[in-house]
Amino acid sequence: MATPLIEVTNLHANAEGAAILKGLSLSINAGEVHALMGPNGAGKSTLASVLLANPAYEVTEGSIVLNGVDVTQWPTDQRAKAGMFLAFQHPESISGVSVTQFLRQAVAARRDTEVSVLEIRMELMEWMGTLGMDESFAGRHLNEGFSGGERKRNEILQMALLDPVFAVLDETDSGLDIDALQIVAEGVNAVRARRPELACLVVTHYQRLLKALEPDVVHLIIDGKVVESGGKELAAEIEASGYAKWQA
Repeated sequence: MATPLIEVTNLHANAEGAAILKGLSLSINAGEVHALMGPNGAGKSTLASVLLANPAYEVTEGSIVLNGVDVTQWPTDQRAKAGMFLAFQHPESISGVSVTQFLRQAVAARRDTEVSVLEIRMELMEWMGTLGMDESFAGRHLNEGFSGGERKRNEILQMALLDPVFAVLDETDSGLDIDALQIVAEGVNAVRARRPELACLVVTHYQRLLKALEPDVVHLIIDGKVVESGGKELAAEIEASGYAKWQA
């Protein structure tokens, strides 16, 4: 049996003194896509934040293991250098900093070496072509004036350049129309095609994104715990019938 790339065991986490994650466990192998579904307030986005060490959350019990190494106490930058990545639900804009400048610094931190403007420009052009993005995008200020779809595509562009081993997509489909959703899904699939060992955890409310990304496993989180895991049929059942069956 393959050793999981990411293994979360009995994870408990608080925010402002309130318990949100209450013994959550899941594991993901290299190359797999797992989906995390659940009602509002169940802990989906909290898990995404805790996985990347958001200081607003306190882990009180349990562990996060990446490639056999316990990273539970590691800060965000150390996890990112090790290959963990989070695509935000609501990406922030940074005035005065271009997409190229931001990615040059981020890629240099990930690789722990200087990256020239020419090198990052060439990689950007290649990936923007793959993702169907206009070259002018590289010179725009990060997320400033971007549409919802552009912000989410920029997150996928970052994922492509940073070359993570494990990516968390936190409600990447929120606020997107059908066309924008398809473009983002195609972008994720394009990155996965080039990086087949990439493992992904996709946090979502809706089956429509999962139809495009085809998860290997679907997890249902209720009140801070994974209460059921299954295949795509679990996502279909949740969308058709809601969460009442598991909340009784």
